[in-house]
Amino acid sequence: MGAYAPLDHILTNNSLILPPADLPLDNILPDEPLLLMGAGPVPVSQKVASANSVVINHLGETMNKVIERVRLMAQYVFQTRSQHILGVAGPGSAAMEMAITNLVWPGRKVLCINNGFFSARLAEMATRVGGEVTLHTLPEGQGADAAQVEKLLVEGDFDVITLVQGETSNTVWNDQLAQITQLARQHGVLSIVDAVCTLSTMPLNMDEWQVDVVITGGQKGLASIPGVSLIAFSEHVWPEIVNRIAPMPHWCLDARLALQFWEEKGYHYTAPVSGILALHEALRQVCLETLDRRFERHLVCSQALQAAIEAMGLQLFVAPQSRLNSVVGICLPSGVDGKKVLSTMSNLYKVEISGSFGLPIVRIGQMGEQSRAHNLYRTLHAFGMSLKSNGAQIDLPAGMSSLERELDVKEALTA
Repeated sequence: MGAYAPLDHILTNNSLILPPADLPLDNILPDEPLLLMGAGPVPVSQKVASANSVVINHLGETMNKVIERVRLMAQYVFQTRSQHILGVAGPGSAAMEMAITNLVWPGRKVLCINNGFFSARLAEMATRVGGEVTLHTLPEGQGADAAQVEKLLVEGDFDVITLVQGETSNTVWNDQLAQITQLARQHGVLSIVDAVCTLSTMPLNMDEWQVDVVITGGQKGLASIPGVSLIAFSEHVWPEIVNRIAPMPHWCLDARLALQFWEEKGYHYTAPVSGILALHEALRQVCLETLDRRFERHLVCSQALQAAIEAMGLQLFVAPQSRLNSVVGICLPSGVDGKKVLSTMSNLYKVEISGSFGLPIVRIGQMGEQSRAHNLYRTLHAFGMSLKSNGAQIDLPAGMSSLERELDVKEALTA
């Protein structure tokens, strides 16, 4: 037979791996796209979607100009004069890991403010790179108290503190974030803030609040696509990264290497060019709207939704003081199956909201294009009808009336 088996033998060999039966993407996706009103990703504008369909060279003058603009617009969104704004090819969690792996190494003491699932993820990441982690776990539904945190900072001799601005998993807002990060600076502790769901939906003034690192994803508050994230390092923290002696366990997430592409117009790895172009357009739309107007739009829409939910006879999960406006948590009536409610909404009304991480709640997002009157009307109607279909006793007309009344006050803003 010689060195090679004849072709007919290969074709009849039972060990040959054959291509799978064809299944076009059109047969997988729903006939009508779902309105994404959950905790992310969020709907994107036509400009963002169009930008995401373009592929260009990741090196060269065109890409350099795009990166320059992304960094410039991001300075406005982060409210920082720092030049050290980098992109990450990955979700918000990759940006989280980049922050952790550049500032935490064996022997570093880390205080992690734990409000829920995602703030606990920061603690896990710090542990994995050898940090000595102290968890400050808050009761469910409660934001961190600055006085309590300062007491821990005084007693603990920490190097780094991590916390979220908004805990997406349970809709808690750390309303004393600014006080905590300023206290951290006073005590010589570097601060890492997760603003994945909050950046551009509510105030976060990086320089004024003395935050050392802010991380965000593209697919939530910024209303871009998943898979490209941003991280901003303060001028105060940057020397700590540059002068690091401890070995760096990650190559892709090494900020000193990422600097070569994002600041020096050089090569690190092949950048996700389409996603960066989409992010460019998302940031541009934030700048055109302006932060003040965008904050007001998100606040008006979220509070109108919250009032409508309560008018229907439902309860919100978190008390007002610590309630996150970017993602609204709603308690399910007793005996109502949340999964069935979500299924009814998706299948019958083509609206998708989110379940939870083990809590008896559902979550409705108010980020980016979700905070538009037409999306709120459609979502509230779908939610109310789906609840009724699954046995809940609610007053949907009262909810719809409340929503209309609240949104009419700022009709031009919320359109």
